[in-house]
Amino acid sequence: MALKLFNTLQRDKGLQEFVPLDPARKKVGMYCCGPTVYDFAHIGNWRTFVFADLVRRTLEFSGYDVQHVMNITDIEDKIIKRVREQKTSLREFTGKFEIAFLDDLKSLNCKEPHVKPRATEYIAEIISLIEKLIARGIAYKAPDGSVYFSITKYQGCGCHYGQLLKLNFDEMRAGERVSSDEYEKESVADFALWKARVPDDGDIFWPSPFGEGRPGWHIECSAMSMKVLGESFDLHLGGEDLKFPHHEDEIAQSEGATGKPFVKYWLHGAHLLVEGKKMSKSLGNYFTLRDLQAKGFSGREVRYLLLTAHYRETFNFTLDGLNGAKTALARIDECVGKLRELAGENTGQAQESETLITNFSYALEDDLNISLAWAAVFDWVRETNLWYNSQLQDETFEARITRAKVAANKLAAWTKVDSVLGIGVKTAVEIPAEILELANARAEAKKSRDFKKSDAIRDELKAKGWVIEDTPKGIKLKKI
Repeated sequence: MALKLFNTLQRDKGLQEFVPLDPARKKVGMYCCGPTVYDFAHIGNWRTFVFADLVRRTLEFSGYDVQHVMNITDIEDKIIKRVREQKTSLREFTGKFEIAFLDDLKSLNCKEPHVKPRATEYIAEIISLIEKLIARGIAYKAPDGSVYFSITKYQGCGCHYGQLLKLNFDEMRAGERVSSDEYEKESVADFALWKARVPDDGDIFWPSPFGEGRPGWHIECSAMSMKVLGESFDLHLGGEDLKFPHHEDEIAQSEGATGKPFVKYWLHGAHLLVEGKKMSKSLGNYFTLRDLQAKGFSGREVRYLLLTAHYRETFNFTLDGLNGAKTALARIDECVGKLRELAGENTGQAQESETLITNFSYALEDDLNISLAWAAVFDWVRETNLWYNSQLQDETFEARITRAKVAANKLAAWTKVDSVLGIGVKTAVEIPAEILELANARAEAKKSRDFKKSDAIRDELKAKGWVIEDTPKGIKLKKI
């Protein structure tokens, strides 16, 4: 079975087999709309970025050589407003949020994109793209000095506006001109490619053949993606809220300038609800990753929860769900820990015939069916635990050697699967001296058959947040 994806561009055709543009079918160009660095990314943003990481990891798992590009939008309406309000420089303001974003990306164990173009570093490419659109008669300079993209002229060239979603032009306001980066969804409007300098912009402007000003949001992504990946590339990702107008405008200005298909496959992640409602600061359900970490949740737990729902399904993110993530990860950690214990120094091979790999691969190939993929993982956990328990009876040398090899192979299979899931291993928790002393005291009590004292110490450990387990190889302490 080959990898099949739901291509928003061909939405009426259902799932499509993924076939890259590269004649050798090996290299893949992938672009994901990145952060607008005027604040910390919230959990809805992170659903999109974790989804993009899943796509990249799945492609690499499938043997493709991926070039992953994610832009940094460091010039945009909201950014200019904040810079003006805080009386700071553009780079100083955006720089701190860019660093915070990359730190959060690491906390969620997302692979860093190979190229992270900043819009302010591609002004020359943006201007060149606008000049091509003007030369083709699709863009025009308005009386205010700004340059706009003409939807009517674009359609007049035989081009189709409304490729990602069906637009009813009869019911939408048409012919308007908007300078705002984000305009009303019910409006089909000529949008700004280049915004003439105004007093509120302060010193944030660049010279151009059209006059001093700055680029519009939509043209930035077209210029950056095509500069790095070429005029046509394989994959473009983003949240479904970007379909219109942002992604539709990207297609129009890119194909309007080049006359070539812009992107072969478009993937869009669905909205995220928080505690059953649309995220809002006024409702108290607006969370950044840092907010959740302050509540005691790890980036690993957040990543797990974000990866439990299919990317095209609206997902309800809850704090209870994060607590469930802790439990689920603990099951995996315990299973993997047992395998490590048995494998010792042995190195295994991830055999493609391993049931885990077979079932996991099948799930991913079905439009990244992550629910089915997790089902394969937890079936493997259950079966591995049963196998582990069956091995504890035979302590002969031959039995130990055989199970060490089997355990090593199982670990290798898990490592291959986790190259996609990216949940890694739980960071070792340092056991406080006080807890170790109690554990040793309990061991002494059991040794002297003082079970009443032993049970009392066990309860005291639990009250302090630790569980003690007796194993054939001695006691184990686990943080609750």
